[in-house]
Amino acid sequence: MNFTQLQERLRLELRRRIERGTLSVSLLARQSDVGQSHVSNFLNGRRGLSLETLDRVLAAIRMTAEDLMPTPRGELQSEQLAERDAVPLVAHSVALHEPYLRPSAVVRMVVMPGKMLEELRPRCTATRRQWARFVMIEVDGKDVAGMEPVLKPEALLVLDRHYNSLVNYVPGEANLYAVRNDAGRLAVRYVEFHADRLVLRGYEPGSALEVMELEGDETPNDAIAGRVALILNRV
Repeated sequence: MNFTQLQERLRLELRRRIERGTLSVSLLARQSDVGQSHVSNFLNGRRGLSLETLDRVLAAIRMTAEDLMPTPRGELQSEQLAERDAVPLVAHSVALHEPYLRPSAVVRMVVMPGKMLEELRPRCTATRRQWARFVMIEVDGKDVAGMEPVLKPEALLVLDRHYNSLVNYVPGEANLYAVRNDAGRLAVRYVEFHADRLVLRGYEPGSALEVMELEGDETPNDAIAGRVALILNRV
């Protein structure tokens, strides 16, 4: 594959994300520190990108050049991601931001016992239903503060990214969510929505409430990566 073909694959990927509503020209320009007109001209095929600019754009959308190449490794990984009884372990930022999982974003595949995820009910917008549904994250000591003994350090959590509604999955029982925080990781908390703000609370009695301001035209559903569908605590 030559440099021109690489740029064309990137152009197609950016257009797909924009059409699906997960990216915009202004957001990409902001995140990559590339002029908005330059981004627009690239998307419309009127100009290319330098190597330095290409690197910045790839970093902004959390991709590498390898992700744009049609390699056997990528094809094999795509087949693995489609398996119902295996869930990809990914970084917190990937679980929150990436609708479609790149092979390089997957740390490893974790096989689930039985078919425990098949009957879970989704509740999300049509746009979110286009995302890869189940992902797994690992939480550390800071992540579980206020949530013990429900969560323990190094626990693995399966997130259902097709359930980001604040409606209780089980009536009368609060949902546990993975929600973005200011540190670029996911906070695992019970969530309520009051006065245009998300209120996050832990499990431990007396744990401090956290109030999250939504950004711009962001909705509560946008801030939620997904409902915690399964907790695998280390013994």
